Amino acid sequence: MLSVHSDEYFMKQALREARHAFDEGEVPVGAVVVCNNQIIARAHNQTELLNDVTAHAEMLALTAASNALGGKYLNDCTLYVTLEPCPMCAGAVAWAQVGRLVYGANDPKRGFMRFGRKMFHPKTKIKLGVLKDDCSLLLKDFFQWRR
Repeated sequence: MLSVHSDEYFMKQALREARHAFDEGEVPVGAVVVCNNQIIARAHNQTELLNDVTAHAEMLALTAASNALGGKYLNDCTLYVTLEPCPMCAGAVAWAQVGRLVYGANDPKRGFMRFGRKMFHPKTKIKLGVLKDDCSLLLKDFFQWRR
């Protein structure tokens, strides 16, 4: 049985958001921010809808989480995202001093790992590969559908 407070549970919530993006014709990336085992923000890519290249799931989720907490630092929070963040989002995670980052699928072409972990705040813990296959499959399905 899946614990309500496990990384897999919260990643499944991020996958729900990614499916919303898929249904809206957006690249299917979803994110949730968790604080004290509660989801305080959820978002999915909205770059097409908002005509805004910065409207990545992570950026929207971080903004919503900061608003929910009433502060810009998220050091007691975990960001769950279905795809490895890009350098822009990694920068935002660093500036927000997110305590923990958990992501699913790797992004070897545009992900932050091309530049290394040094992009993050030194105290940020990173866990990768949670529900990697599910996250990757959704992206593959989307791009096959687009072709």
